[in-house]
Amino acid sequence: MNCTEYLVTLNIPPSLEEMMVDSLLLLETEYGFSSFQVSAHHHVNKGLSLPEQVTGRQKRIRFQMYVPADQLPALLEQLRREFSGSGIQYWVLPVIENGVI
Repeated sequence: MNCTEYLVTLNIPPSLEEMMVDSLLLLETEYGFSSFQVSAHHHVNKGLSLPEQVTGRQKRIRFQMYVPADQLPALLEQLRREFSGSGIQYWVLPVIENGVI
């Protein structure tokens, strides 16, 4: 089975939230995207504030969107170009099934 869609997840610093919203709104996608606050946990303390180091939690904003397979390379290239060096963590997963219930 060939995958025709992917679920793209981005964990970004809160300071980049508005820039990311603006960037993603420019994309032509029929599904839109979701965003919500999450706590990231990682063993690397680089860039963590003292309270984040103590609690072991770093505030992040998570964006998730469905992306057609043919649009995925363009999305990743756009993100690399606009947010290079910003520390955004991302992952891409194939969508097996989706719909509305």
